[in-house]
Amino acid sequence: MSDSRFAKRLTVEQVEEGRDLAPKFDEHGLMPAITTDAETGDVLMLGYMNAEALAKTIETGEAHYWSRSRNVLWHKGATSGLVQKVVDLRIDDDQDAVWLKVDVAGSGASCHVGYMSCFYRSIPTGEVPSPGLELKFREGAKTFDPKDVYGDAPNPTKL
Repeated sequence: MSDSRFAKRLTVEQVEEGRDLAPKFDEHGLMPAITTDAETGDVLMLGYMNAEALAKTIETGEAHYWSRSRNVLWHKGATSGLVQKVVDLRIDDDQDAVWLKVDVAGSGASCHVGYMSCFYRSIPTGEVPSPGLELKFREGAKTFDPKDVYGDAPNPTKL
């Protein structure tokens, strides 16, 4: 299914070396979107975009994603105030993933749990994985209290 907002994918050369924006979405209509802090380069989050989210991001200059857990278009920061202003939006060589460099409003956090980055824990390597393998926290404290921002709303992450 093609989207009239984007060029049709015609050749490998067009997609990999050309100037046409011809994104490729997966079988669910999504593509991964890695988001980093424009100033520090820190990875903030990995989200997903469908054609509408990508088009809205391009149009508004603010990050929009597709929430897989809620099945809705999601304007990052619309509820929390932690809007991600796009400084640079890049697409990879085969146009099936995007990279957003953003400035984040408010506390600079992007994680709904309250940390600056959604990648706030490390997995130890060099060990045999087992139920006792402990994650290591890499951020010392939360940037904001999720209850202050979201109230008692249920966690949007499905288990």
